[in-house]
Amino acid sequence: MTLRNRIGVSPMCQYSAEDGVANDWHFVHLGSRAVGGAGIVIVEATAVAPEGRITPGCLGLWSEKHIEPLARVAKFVKQHGAVAGIQIAHAGRKASADLPWKGGAHLSEAQGGWPTIAPSAIPFGAELTKVPRAMTEADIARVQSDFVAAATRALTAGFEWLELHAAHGYLFSEFLSPLANQRTDKYGGSFENRVRFLLDTARAVRQVWPDKLPLAVRISAIDWKEGGWDIEQSIALAKLLKAEGVDLMDCSSGGVVPDAKITVKPGYQVPFAEKIRQGANIATAAVGFITDPKQADDIVRNVQADVVLLARQMLVDPYWPAHAAKALGHKLPPPNQYARAW
Repeated sequence: MTLRNRIGVSPMCQYSAEDGVANDWHFVHLGSRAVGGAGIVIVEATAVAPEGRITPGCLGLWSEKHIEPLARVAKFVKQHGAVAGIQIAHAGRKASADLPWKGGAHLSEAQGGWPTIAPSAIPFGAELTKVPRAMTEADIARVQSDFVAAATRALTAGFEWLELHAAHGYLFSEFLSPLANQRTDKYGGSFENRVRFLLDTARAVRQVWPDKLPLAVRISAIDWKEGGWDIEQSIALAKLLKAEGVDLMDCSSGGVVPDAKITVKPGYQVPFAEKIRQGANIATAAVGFITDPKQADDIVRNVQADVVLLARQMLVDPYWPAHAAKALGHKLPPPNQYARAW
């Protein structure tokens, strides 16, 4: 697959769906970023099961009814020159939360919340106080099947880039991190056991996701807390995922515990993408406080990562790729409707 540039729109939750169904907000939000010149536009974390949503407002792909509204988005994104991508996810113990602008705390059943699941019966903490139910092996098999079914629906909807969300303290991330996974069976304890669920799922998804289409995995490269997941484990995981047909590692960090001490500065997560790229010989995406055109261009030109994914900056400026091209002495072909002003 060829991207028109190395700029991507990172998956960003909009908390604006009803029963997981995409609507006009998602169409305009994502479509405008394609018009703005991005090489790839990735739909937000899209739940593979109702209980896998972060909030009641999150998108879903657990039913056939979700396909057509997302197909409309994918078609428009591709019509305007970008690759249409989607991230599929399960929120684990961080599910059943209220909308961020309503505080983001866990919802009770009376408030429309639902029971949560996780590798171990350990609550996230802070405002997310629900104690999740520790998953059985039958639960693990069911969720794996949910990911495979969602991948199949994503393909039907016309997406050409698929990403598994294994970052930010959601379900896969919980299995990876010793801080959240205290199991004593084949899914807990050793590194090999903690990565098993993600590896098995990636293998199963790759069987239904065509070889010609990219499969990516977003991880938290480190937990930012002693005793947690670290960069060495991330490199080892990337090697294993590459062997299962994963094409790119999307390298974020944090999110598995509420008290992590994170030093945020421009490009603070780029070194993770560079180390994983070099250590595992796999393509990577760099994310996190990438805002300046030259900064983004240098990341790619210096081979620190293969793609830069922007989030907040794309919210501020949907046409950031066009503006970045101009700042760097280039010009993106404008949509015909905007040719007089581009």
